[in-house]
Amino acid sequence: MVKSPLSFKDSRTRLVLASMVLSTLLTAAVLLLVYITANRTIEGETRSVVSAELTGLADEYERLGLVGLMVAIERRLPTASERDALYLLADRSGKTLAGNLKRWPEGIAAGSGWVDLELRRTETDQLVPISAASILLPGGERLLVGRDALARQQFDRVLFHSVALALGAALALSILTGWLLTRLVFSRLKDIADTAETIVSGDLSQRMPQRGTGDEFDQMAGTLNNMLDRIEELVSNLRTTSNSIAHDLRSPLSRLKQRVVALAEPGKSDLDREVDIARATAEIDHVLRVLGQLTEISRAEAGLGREQFEPVDLERLVNDAVELYEPVAADKDVRLEVTGRAAPIMGHRPLLSQALSNLLENAMRYAPEGTAISIELREDGPFALLSVRDRGPGVPVEMLSQLQLPFVTLDPARSDRNSGLGLALVAAITRMHGGGFSAQNADPGLKAVLKLAQKP
Repeated sequence: MVKSPLSFKDSRTRLVLASMVLSTLLTAAVLLLVYITANRTIEGETRSVVSAELTGLADEYERLGLVGLMVAIERRLPTASERDALYLLADRSGKTLAGNLKRWPEGIAAGSGWVDLELRRTETDQLVPISAASILLPGGERLLVGRDALARQQFDRVLFHSVALALGAALALSILTGWLLTRLVFSRLKDIADTAETIVSGDLSQRMPQRGTGDEFDQMAGTLNNMLDRIEELVSNLRTTSNSIAHDLRSPLSRLKQRVVALAEPGKSDLDREVDIARATAEIDHVLRVLGQLTEISRAEAGLGREQFEPVDLERLVNDAVELYEPVAADKDVRLEVTGRAAPIMGHRPLLSQALSNLLENAMRYAPEGTAISIELREDGPFALLSVRDRGPGVPVEMLSQLQLPFVTLDPARSDRNSGLGLALVAAITRMHGGGFSAQNADPGLKAVLKLAQKP
């Protein structure tokens, strides 16, 4: 069902509305602050000017008396219109003595502070809004000085309309910005969702699209693609493993069945029965060995055992393995040589020992008599590299990338001693330790390399 563009259940609509509301509120707060600040600044300046004029006229009164004050007011009147200045000097009864206002405002006592009111000007005979302050003179006269507030009210209206216009523009801009933002975000999400739907349908070769911008979406797509590469690899390995298990276990189980059936045959001698039992036991041991190795690979792939990670001294690990395999190597007339150094890593000691043992057994299987097997340790940035090299015939180039797959072996017969799971277990252990396994022909021989993160 297609959602309505205005539905509040649509995350795009909610995001646009949230962007609009937040942007509008922020703009309104800023414009309101500007409006209040401008009004307070103008009012403060007006009051300062009026207070200064009141003080000046009061000084004129003290120095020159009432007549001198009247002269001072009359002297200011020619320029009063330009300054929007208003003056009113009245006697005790409220009669106008000087100024450009007709009469003293009713209900306003002299010295009552700052007031906003309407009075009639003498030159225009019109009521005008004024803001004024007044004082009571020592002789009982009343003096009022103010400013015509009409211009200020017009300014307030212009400022208010400007603020409203700016707020409307900000609202429109926030809607446009929110729409563009959601279009950008949801178009990328739609690409990812469409690709994910294709992958869910079974096409594991699909990858999340990247636009080459290097932004967070590209980084996320890269991470997801790495995950998909790993999933595709695991699924491929699972298919190969399943097929190989069916192939490798069918033969020993069939032979085991034959041995069991043979035991029930009449006329069998005790010696023949013992031979059949021994062969059946060997088949069972082979099946158990394969299942045990598969279990170890599965546990390593799943990362089980990470809680048992501890500091592992690779040099000591190598020396212990060499000490263990030297007698076997001596029987085959093969030397074990150790070179290099590496700092300790955090790892699973038994599994690392198992991986090294598998490499040594594999190397000794193909090492010619009178040659050496080289074991090298070195560091490569945050990784420790442990390599084992024999001087044997090497591996066909097309097989190098398949050595770490389960049930892959150079021996087509897949003898009981080699089920093709040793290097698969080694690769799983290296991935568990944040690294990887690689093999390359060394001319002569094969060089297997374990790459282990020092801090997985």
